[in-house]
Amino acid sequence: MRAGGSIINITSIASVLGLPGNPGYNASKGGLRLLTKSLAVDYGSAGIRVNALAPGYIRTAMTEASYQDSDRQNTRCRHTCLGRWGDVEDLIGSAIFLASDAAAYVTGIDLFVDGGWTAKGLVA
Repeated sequence: MRAGGSIINITSIASVLGLPGNPGYNASKGGLRLLTKSLAVDYGSAGIRVNALAPGYIRTAMTEASYQDSDRQNTRCRHTCLGRWGDVEDLIGSAIFLASDAAAYVTGIDLFVDGGWTAKGLVA
């Protein structure tokens, strides 16, 4: 990419919250969050926008075991303002926005698509 365009890094709510039991994942997502900001600074003059899409718990192959465990599923639902897990489809509109000209003046941000988890915090 030489001039213009949009880079979207996929981080996580784990990039800003100390979620238990997976410190390597948390650290890598936190690092990617700051890489996003650094690249936004470095590439902004070339018209390249760099942003992070930060999902909460989205039902995917990676999270399926947690989703199938009713206690874990319910606990995670209680952490969100919307009371549910996200679906992959919940990320589409945000990704389209960040990639589009509608976000022409948006760079270096974290766009959380988490059902309100980061707003509510770790209290269930």
